[in-house]
Amino acid sequence: MKRFQRFELNTAGRDFAVGDIHGYFTKLQAALDAIGFNPAVDRLFSVGDLVDRGPESAEVDTWLAKPWFFAVQGNHEAMAYDAYHFDPDGRAGDLHVANGGAWMLGLPSVERGCYAALLADLPVAIEVVTAEGLVGIVHADCPYGNWPEFTWAIEKSGPAESEHVKAVAQWSRSRITDESHEGVSGVRAVIVGHTPVRQPAILGNVYHIDTGAWMGGHFTLIDLGTLQCYPPVNPKLNWDWEARP
Repeated sequence: MKRFQRFELNTAGRDFAVGDIHGYFTKLQAALDAIGFNPAVDRLFSVGDLVDRGPESAEVDTWLAKPWFFAVQGNHEAMAYDAYHFDPDGRAGDLHVANGGAWMLGLPSVERGCYAALLADLPVAIEVVTAEGLVGIVHADCPYGNWPEFTWAIEKSGPAESEHVKAVAQWSRSRITDESHEGVSGVRAVIVGHTPVRQPAILGNVYHIDTGAWMGGHFTLIDLGTLQCYPPVNPKLNWDWEARP
């Protein structure tokens, strides 16, 4: 499994990131159409959680085959892999099903194995070169105050430390629950999802963009070159999702 992936400057088109998809690919396509996304030159980066909860999780393989679509591994991809490979007592499968993973449980074993392998191959972190500077993408949070330290740890540290860093990167909510504005050095911005918000929450240079498309909200797309959000952030609205699950 590759832990880290770097993308060089897109000289032909635009780069966007999108929040948690959770099996709502038709709704995602509508959001892309609304901003005039051009798959011939533009690229789309996902903060992970492509699957579970929504009705189209099985289409994840089709989307990951698109030459302009790239994703990090979220905690739901990790749960799907663990449920298939490391479930001697059934607990990992129960956790996955309780969090929307029943779609995969009902598939033939060979097909489940193909999905598990596909999701396991996603990197934990992505960085994208833009004309204005480097942008990092990770599912939940950057566990370090410095982006290069994080990418080194996720890729080159020992197995125990690497797994710990991966778990924090995929599961942590501490930055947003503490409303920490400290930010991450060594990178222009870090784009994350995981915690649903009514509109993007910008804490330091960390952009939380899971605006709950899977729970009745909408997809937020952020231009990595300009850091402009679509739809735009409304300064009059609180970002906190009052009915957060």
